[in-house]
Amino acid sequence: MEMAYGTPAPPLRPLIAHYHGYRERGAAPGLHRGLPSPFLTLIVTVDDPLVIAAHPDPAQTPGRYDTLAGGLHTTPALVTHEGRQAGVQLALSPLGARALLGVPAGELSGLDVDGADLLGRAAHELHERLNAAPDWAARFAVLDELLLRRAARRGAAVPDEVRRAWQALLSGGGGVPVGELARDVGWSTRHLGSRFAAEIGLSPKAAARVIRFDRARRLLQRRVTGGLPPRLADLAAACGYYDQAHLAREFRDLAGCPPSRWLAEESGLAEHSGLAEASGPAEASGPVEEPARRGSETSKPGPPPPAQDGWHDDNDNDTGAPGLAHAARP
Repeated sequence: MEMAYGTPAPPLRPLIAHYHGYRERGAAPGLHRGLPSPFLTLIVTVDDPLVIAAHPDPAQTPGRYDTLAGGLHTTPALVTHEGRQAGVQLALSPLGARALLGVPAGELSGLDVDGADLLGRAAHELHERLNAAPDWAARFAVLDELLLRRAARRGAAVPDEVRRAWQALLSGGGGVPVGELARDVGWSTRHLGSRFAAEIGLSPKAAARVIRFDRARRLLQRRVTGGLPPRLADLAAACGYYDQAHLAREFRDLAGCPPSRWLAEESGLAEHSGLAEASGPAEASGPVEEPARRGSETSKPGPPPPAQDGWHDDNDNDTGAPGLAHAARP
C-alpha cells in the first residue's frame, strides 16, 4: 500500500484535518469497514471508482463513486475492492461543511452522497485534475487551489454556540457532559441538542460517543501495531469507559464487530489472542472514576509519537492514519 499525507493550506486547516493519498495494487480482493469518526469524508478516486457494498444508512443502495462525501454516522460502511484502489481522502471538520460542501453537516448525517450532487461541476474538475496530476504533491496542490476557491465563497456561518460545544467535545475526548456544554454556551440542553444535531449531524451525546470510540480504536491500533499487548481494561479506563465490557459493547455497536476482528481485517493477521472480549469484566479494573482527560484543541494533522506505555495521547483529537472514508475506508 502506497500512502501519502498532506497538510492543507493554512486558511483551510480549521476546515480540513489532512489530505490522505492511497494506492494499492496486486492485493487480494476484500471488504473494508468504514468506522464512525468525528470527521466527514470527501474521497476523490484515482483510476477505479469506490464501491460501497453497504452504507451506514441501510436504506441507501450500494453504489460506485468517482467522488464521495460521507456525513457523520454511528454504524460502519462496508467498502469492497478487487485488489486495486487509489484516491485521495479528505478528513473534513463538520464545522467546515457549509464552506466546502455547501450544506451543513446535519444534512449529510448517516449518508454517503455522490460528490457531483454536492459540488456540481467542481466534482468533475477535482476528479479530472487529480487523475491528471503526476504525483501526490501535485494532487494536494490541486486540492488547495480548488478548495480555497470554494472556501472564499462560504455562506452562512456555523452558530458560535454550536462551534464552541463541538470544540469542547473534541478537546474533552468526548467526556464533557451535555449539561455542562449547554451551561458553557448559555443555551438550554434541549435547544443545544436540536441546534447541534442540525448543524453537526449527531446529537451532542451521540457525537461524544463517536469521539470516545474513535480515540479508543486509534490507541488500540497504535498499540498493537507497535508490538504491545492490547490491555483492553487499561484502554477502557484511558478513554472514559466504565470498564472493559463497556468498551467491547461499544466496539460491537459502532464497528459491527469485536476489536479482534477489526484488527485482523485491517492488518490481514489472525485475530489477536490477547484481546479478551467477553461481555463480562474479565480483565476490567472496575469503574473509571474520571472521564478521558481534556487535551488541548488543535487542528494539527498527523499522529503524535506514542508514549512508552502506549496510552498517553498528547493530542487526543489527532486523526491518526484513518484509512479511507469515514476515517477507516479501504
